[in-house]
Formats: sequence, C-alpha cells, structure tokens
Amino acid sequence: MQHELGRAARLAVDADPWTPPSEAVFGGCFVAFAPGEAGPGRPGDRAWAAAVAWTPVPGGGRGRSADHHLRGAPGHERPRRADDVVGQAVVGDRVPASYVPGLLARREGPILGAAVALLHPVPDVLLVDATGRDHPRGAGLAVHLGAVTGIPSIGVTHRPLVASGPEPGSRRGATSPVRLDGGVVGFWVCTSSGVRPVVAHAGWRTTAETAAAVVLAASSGAARTPVPLQEARRVAREARSLTLGVQP
Repeated sequence: MQHELGRAARLAVDADPWTPPSEAVFGGCFVAFAPGEAGPGRPGDRAWAAAVAWTPVPGGGRGRSADHHLRGAPGHERPRRADDVVGQAVVGDRVPASYVPGLLARREGPILGAAVALLHPVPDVLLVDATGRDHPRGAGLAVHLGAVTGIPSIGVTHRPLVASGPEPGSRRGATSPVRLDGGVVGFWVCTSSGVRPVVAHAGWRTTAETAAAVVLAASSGAARTPVPLQEARRVAREARSLTLGVQP
C-alpha cells in the first residue's frame, strides 16, 4: 500500500503542484502520548492529537513569544490558544498500533487525521512532525496525512530518514538539498541563525523547493521549529496535562 501511495504522491505533485497563496493559513499537527507510552509503545496507548491553523501577526516579526500571546491560563478546561492561532482542535484517543520503523502512519495517522478533520478554518498547507517522500517507499506520514485529508502537506524533522545531504550554514534562510536515489526530496532549512537547521520534506502535492519556502515562512526566527508545529505541540501537551493532571 505504501508503494502505491508513494507513486500516487509523485503523480499528484506532477499533475497539480501546490503553490502558496499570498496570505496562506499554515496548519500544524502533533501527537502527545501519556507518560511512559511514547517511543515504540503498544496498541491502545493513550494519545492526544492537536491541529492548529496559524497566520503570522502583521508586524510580529521574528520576536514572537508564544507565552506572551496565549489566551487563558493553566487550569482551564481547554488548552490555551495563541492570539495568532485562528483555529485549533484536539482529539484524545487510543492509538491502534505500536511504532514500526517506516510505518509511523499506522500508529499516529488515525488520531492526527481526526484532529485535522475538526480544524476550522481548513489550512492551505499542513506541517507534520514526520517525513514525506524521504521514506523507503516514498510515503512518510506527511504524505499519508495529505492524501487522507486532501490538504497539501510538508514534513518537518530534525534529520533526514533515508535521504542524505550536507547541512547549510547557520544563517537564517540558508538551505541545502537532501537527496534520495538521485532526486531531491527535501531541504535542510536554517530557520534561526546560530541554530542547527531542520529538514523540510516534500509531501502531498508539494515539491521540495516549496517545502523549504513554507517552512521558512512559517518560522519566526526566534525558534528552530516552525510556529504551527510549536503551537500544535503545546496544545497537545496541555490537553494531556488537563486530562491526566501532569505537567505539559
């Protein structure tokens, strides 16, 4: 099935490549597991998935501080929402599978898809904490979620999975390609000067070049991780904390 999805992803980007609109809404999604249930885990592990829709605040620039922009306070019934987040959704459930290398979608795909399905407004593009076409069968979780939701998708990780390529310099905006089987499937992107770059992965209907441009545009420069993923991670962890009574 993943081989077929990988082929479908290549055909989709060739036939209908997505390009960012002038004022894009960036989406991000993330899963937080119950204490002791991260890693490979087991079927039935408890998890909280968050999806957010984010737009940059005019004049917000590179000094964005998530804590400064949060609405509400810890202890409320729902996770707090940042002022520049235009929508967020949370789903708590048990995952159907343990983690098997190369099959992250079996563990996290259903709960992430459920959270994204509840998100309004629907983002123009979805950032996923996973790889895309940098995958043994060309179908990482970012590709899977894009195909399932119909939203163009981009993966963001700290390192390549099976692709390779030298890192760029440590100046914000610096990029260098990562290649797999002779093709460019992503880019190293330095999102914050002096900080190690992340990898922007081509996903569903997105090229590697578009992935790099979006990851940079969705980053404030004040942190390594793009803002939509920062916010989705925070919301998922706050939802877990509110349910279990543990620290986010």
